[in-house]
Amino acid sequence: MTFRDSMGGRLRRLATMAPSILQCAAAAALAWVVAKDLLHHPRPFFAPIAVVICIGVALGRRVRRMAEMVAGVSVGVGVGDLLVLRIGSGPLQLALVVALAMAAAVLLDSGQVIVLQAGSSAVLVATLLPPTGSGGLDRMVDALTGGVIGIAAVALLPANPIALAHRHARVVLDELADALEGAAEAIAAQDITLAADALDKVRGSQKAVEDLRAALLAGREIAVLSPLRWNARARLRRYQAAATPVDHALRNTRVLLRRTLAAMRDREPMRHDLPARLRGLADTARLLRDELGAGAEPVRARQAAFAVAEEIRGVLDPDDGFSTHVITAQLRSIAVDLLVATGTDRQTATAALPPSHTPSPVPDPD
Repeated sequence: MTFRDSMGGRLRRLATMAPSILQCAAAAALAWVVAKDLLHHPRPFFAPIAVVICIGVALGRRVRRMAEMVAGVSVGVGVGDLLVLRIGSGPLQLALVVALAMAAAVLLDSGQVIVLQAGSSAVLVATLLPPTGSGGLDRMVDALTGGVIGIAAVALLPANPIALAHRHARVVLDELADALEGAAEAIAAQDITLAADALDKVRGSQKAVEDLRAALLAGREIAVLSPLRWNARARLRRYQAAATPVDHALRNTRVLLRRTLAAMRDREPMRHDLPARLRGLADTARLLRDELGAGAEPVRARQAAFAVAEEIRGVLDPDDGFSTHVITAQLRSIAVDLLVATGTDRQTATAALPPSHTPSPVPDPD
């Protein structure tokens, strides 16, 4: 990858995250104003910090993060105030305060935010902000204020959950289609290099799947919090229903490509119909991508997947090698995965395939 390509990718990522960054910046400023001017807290730094942690740029789990933020501040400030009042400040006292605050947070909850926030709050109390009569309560109120403002910003200025889901689903489905197409080209040409390249590319696809899951989690949260996005729930459910079976299809495709490489290295004869079936599944993945993006029931993708399923030969040839048997089995599994991704229940999807009968192994001669 050239520097220009890398910079282009970074700029596109910045453009994607710009609305969340601006939302976070505006809400942080508002939280500071509310806590300082309306609540009359002299140094309400926990309010904007809570906004940043609550909204973030990674999206998702905002309500939980708000609760963790408030709980972490409460634990850190409480432990810090209690100990510093009794044992004073210093390096050893600081170490003890941080250790006890983080340990208490771990016992309360295993979330990262609550543990880190408890530790950092304890540091601030033990060093920069010595305890006062109302300091601990003010800091908890600041954290709660920032968290509430962060949630309000998400509800009143929401991202588009459908655009978020489709952007990531498109990447995953394109990777699946490209991998299936690559396998078809490699088998048709009996080209080991093409097969290896396709396998190398699809091995990195799990990151895209994880990004899709995070986007769906964030989209579901937005659709719950924001009345402006309640009408997105039905479309989101289609993406959510497709996410797991598409992940399974990608995993099965990786296995298929590994066995394709093995078959070529072992010079196994490969069935002539495999490239056509693989291209049919690649087309199905692209149809699913387009229909989900258009907000339509994936009827055409479902029909295409059924058509490929009906064309897959059920009886395995006794002359096929082990790798070819595995490729055929993975082909069947991918067809079922894509049918399920279009909304077909797994039992119906499995029944659409011709029965598979693996021939009995021929005994080795003595």
